[in-house]
Amino acid sequence: MKRIQIVTGHYGSGKTEYAVNLALHLAQDHENVALADMDIVNPYFRSYEQAKMLEDAGIRVIVTSCGGIADIPAINPEVMSIFQQEKWTGVLDIGGDPIGARVLARFAPQLKPEDFDLLFVLNANRPETKDVESALQYMRGIEAECRQKVTGIVNNTHLCGETTAEEILKGARLAQELSERTSLPVIHHAVQRKFVEQVQNKLSEPVLPMNIYMKKPWEIIFCEEE
Repeated sequence: MKRIQIVTGHYGSGKTEYAVNLALHLAQDHENVALADMDIVNPYFRSYEQAKMLEDAGIRVIVTSCGGIADIPAINPEVMSIFQQEKWTGVLDIGGDPIGARVLARFAPQLKPEDFDLLFVLNANRPETKDVESALQYMRGIEAECRQKVTGIVNNTHLCGETTAEEILKGARLAQELSERTSLPVIHHAVQRKFVEQVQNKLSEPVLPMNIYMKKPWEIIFCEEE
């Protein structure tokens, strides 16, 4: 994969969960991996929630808030080090809608000489991306705001705790339709580990096994009450 991986997708697509898993996957083969949380729109699913786990895995975590204490709508200047120092393999988790994706436009000068991927995380169970027309429209909206072109599609279709192998395969079919419409490759299918054996022989593209790390806000509250 290219040195810089930029992750975007609709809110609820699971893009942050994917970004966390992707960083962990890259850390298996690269010494200097950084995960930059650049989502200044959505305060609920943020990669800094797993900062300790990621740092224990040798991953540098760059957040947009004051150490997770408060959310501030500003990009941490440490993000620039990913562009300036080629030793870093970077995963950038940007906003999951066109407005959030606008953050990336600020880095157009830094991205111009870079070899990077802009990955569109697709969940066929989100109403806004449930079919190829709506998914294509949403993807084009993100491209317009961030002033970059998507380079690959990631199928991350799920229904949280209600996910089944059939749902993942449904998402694979939608990803293939979107790929045919755009001539973009399906990079891989992000699949929760317990479903990997059920689907991998039915998919043409690679599978990225996923662990579930991100908790929903109500799950965090429940744990605290316990």
